[in-house]
Amino acid sequence: MSDLDRAVVFYSDVLGFEKRGEIEVVGAEHERLEGVFGMRARIATLALGGESIELTQYLAPRGRAMPADSRANDRWFQHIAIVTSDLDQAYAMLRERGVEHASTGPQRLPDWNPNAGGIEAFYFRDPDGHFLELIKFPSGKGDPRWQKAKGRLLLGIDHTAIVVADTEASLRFYRDELGLRVAGTSENWAPSRST
Repeated sequence: MSDLDRAVVFYSDVLGFEKRGEIEVVGAEHERLEGVFGMRARIATLALGGESIELTQYLAPRGRAMPADSRANDRWFQHIAIVTSDLDQAYAMLRERGVEHASTGPQRLPDWNPNAGGIEAFYFRDPDGHFLELIKFPSGKGDPRWQKAKGRLLLGIDHTAIVVADTEASLRFYRDELGLRVAGTSENWAPSRST
């Protein structure tokens, strides 16, 4: 984050996250952990539903901005998916607040894709240009807890995603070496339908 205070306001006021804490870190232990010599950083922890994220602003040395022309197929691409109980209402709320689009508008994934068909999604950006996704699961898809929403528009974080160059090599690393589990699979290709 280039401005942690601005980011906290965006994630809290626009997306409904709750700030749980903030720390400032410095010293050799953090330099070794982050691989950044001479670092000093502010980290805010925010929660939405049962999940939390950490937003980090490097005070020294300052990092480079994300390239303005970043796209979803670039290998540095990553995002978090925020579940909504009503994609149309959530999209209207983001439009009212002038949030930057990353996709043209909400999309419905085609039914020919049995794992993802019927899921609706919209990509947008935070003030630093990081990609975020709104996602709405139809009945029978996604974690069952997302179907139990009562009276809330934004429910929590369903997943994070990164782009990789080689899926099999990445599975060997993330699944086999780090012990992460595959929660689902899907192929995304061909046009989606606007909602």
